[in-house]
Amino acid sequence: MPISRQEVEKVSLLGRLLLGEAELDTMTHQLGDILAYMELLGEVDTAGVEPMAHAIDVSNAFREDAVQPSLEREQALANAPHRDGECYLVPAVLGEG
Repeated sequence: MPISRQEVEKVSLLGRLLLGEAELDTMTHQLGDILAYMELLGEVDTAGVEPMAHAIDVSNAFREDAVQPSLEREQALANAPHRDGECYLVPAVLGEG
């Protein structure tokens, strides 16, 4: 299933990528190759293969939760470029403020 240049343009727009003409041509070719390879993988007989989330068995990658003392407020804010004594001060990113 080849991919069209228009589809690559749409995907680049959705990904907020500004691609030039040469880059669009290159990406169209490369994405077409990737899709062709995926079709090839779809032909592999996987009837006896169990679905898995990882290539190796993973039992538990997380440590046990344990209550520990946290940093003092002043120590936690020590490297903050802008603070008000209690919190980090950051520029507003939602709405006007």
